[in-house]
Amino acid sequence: MNHLKEITSTQNPLVKSILSLKEKSRERKKNGLFVIEGVKELQLAIKGEYNLRTILFYPELITHETILGLTQSLSPKPEIIAISRDIFQKLAYRDTTEGILAVAVTKEHSLESLNFRNDHPLILVAEAPEKPGNIGALLRTADAADLDAVIIANPKSDLYNPNIIRSSVGCVFTTNLAQGSTQEIIQYLINRNIAINCAALSASKPYTKVDFTQPTAIVVGTEATGLSEEWLNKSSQNIIIPMHGEIDSMNVSVSAAILIFEARRQRGF
Repeated sequence: MNHLKEITSTQNPLVKSILSLKEKSRERKKNGLFVIEGVKELQLAIKGEYNLRTILFYPELITHETILGLTQSLSPKPEIIAISRDIFQKLAYRDTTEGILAVAVTKEHSLESLNFRNDHPLILVAEAPEKPGNIGALLRTADAADLDAVIIANPKSDLYNPNIIRSSVGCVFTTNLAQGSTQEIIQYLINRNIAINCAALSASKPYTKVDFTQPTAIVVGTEATGLSEEWLNKSSQNIIIPMHGEIDSMNVSVSAAILIFEARRQRGF
């Protein structure tokens, strides 16, 4: 610890900068940086080949040796800085983040950057999801089902919002992920002969009657407004989850999970 850099003042410029990155989307976009909290999230960012600039740790909760072990495969190496309890409490969202935070470089998430492992991909498309918690839940479902990609249409929140990172438990770092406008995504799918299966209430087939074994995009909208007409006009097949109660919709992440795992069942997953 003799040669390890330490920060003890909450007024340190780096501390203020990290706080801005956590709280302000425009700061993340302007600087191309974001903040990671927690060991699991950090491990997944490393697995996702993110460039880590700086790691801050609170020595009472995690050791320098543990940090070195976590980052041994990285090149270039991030700067590692010990911080005081006051700084950790100021920066950490919760005390259970195991005493570690990191500053990492954002990635581009263009449609053209997507790479599929096979010629019959299974993709989830979510149009204009507003709640970071729903986006995180969708990403966790995508991870559990080992989807080929998740595409966000007309995004309302940047992917490096701390609430998305937290609610996805870091799956945002390892998911094959892209963003674009509805029009761009529709054209992308059509150009690649990927069937567009839209979750909708009208002109729909029960989801168990639809063939998901071909190259497939499952498209879901918001609970409040559903999918836009652009999607419905280009839909290969509208699909529905039959409801047996008094309401006609479920949480978008629950609906997506049902559809995704039916597709996986058909594919022998």
